[in-house]
Amino acid sequence: LLDVIHDAVADNKYLLMQNQVVLELPREEIYICSDEKWLRFILDQLIVNAVKYRSEKPMIRFLTEDMGEYVTLSVQDNGIGIEAADLLRVFEKGFTGQNGRNVLHSTGLGLYLCRKLCDKLGIRIRIESAVREPSKEQRSGTKVTLTFYLNHLIHQVQD
Repeated sequence: LLDVIHDAVADNKYLLMQNQVVLELPREEIYICSDEKWLRFILDQLIVNAVKYRSEKPMIRFLTEDMGEYVTLSVQDNGIGIEAADLLRVFEKGFTGQNGRNVLHSTGLGLYLCRKLCDKLGIRIRIESAVREPSKEQRSGTKVTLTFYLNHLIHQVQD
């Protein structure tokens, strides 16, 4: 996973530098069997979203965990978060939540394509998010977790 994470970061290096995003990358390598090109596409989308909906001091943390029968890769940011009402619909084709309507260049296709690719690759994708309320000190941000089941027969996504 480290190689594909580093490749996705390299794909977006100018965007990350321009927006002064602090990155936290995993140190230990975990091996999985998946389609590198499409997994990189998924990570590219998650990075772009994290930057698009960033906070004043943006941070993206990549976390990997080997759970024995499965491996998880989480991409967590400290951005503005996703409203609870929108969270249920973020994977729908063409859906842009309240925050997406306030940002130019939101098509509602990024997370939809991520979900479709994950389905094809046998990867589970789930999303959690919190929106900071102005009167409270709670943290905001979004965490997308990809779960790779090690006993799953891998299907290659065709071009």
